[in-house]
Amino acid sequence: MGNTSSMLTQYDIEDVQNHCNNRFSQREIVALYERFCALDRSGKGYISSDEFMSVPEFAVNPLSQRLLAMLEGLNFKEFAGVLSAFSPSATIEEKLSFIFKVYDIRNNGKVSREDIIRVLCDLSGNFLTDEQRQAVVTQALEESGYSKDDSLTPEDFLKVKLKPKCYSWKGRLEDGGGSAR
Repeated sequence: MGNTSSMLTQYDIEDVQNHCNNRFSQREIVALYERFCALDRSGKGYISSDEFMSVPEFAVNPLSQRLLAMLEGLNFKEFAGVLSAFSPSATIEEKLSFIFKVYDIRNNGKVSREDIIRVLCDLSGNFLTDEQRQAVVTQALEESGYSKDDSLTPEDFLKVKLKPKCYSWKGRLEDGGGSAR
């Protein structure tokens, strides 16, 4: 399965299915494998950063560099495991676990205020000022019971992300970063 010129055996397909918590059908795994092989133009068994960046939708994604750090060098089984978070049958916890990894810039199992601000900067570009980003993150953390100096574990991150209506964007943007309405 590491060599992209080989075909998947029934055992490989079932192994990938198990690895992905059965989020993909056998047909979907075969289709993913075909796409993986098409992207792995070098035939090394993994997709390089240049090969990822050749996909226009990936290249224009504001988080492409973060995603590259997570995806580059993965074999097909690992790649399918990452993609399983996007399956409609994936649980909210599985989806948020993936998002946590995007935010965990230092790959230390914690998301700091700086990590969140950096991802927010990637996502918002020039739309938000630094002060507005700081205010958004501070209020989101405080409304979730965390101080601005806390680092979030995966469990904390899940609590923050699942908290309903954690933040009033409209009020924050209209008043330039002052108190939310």
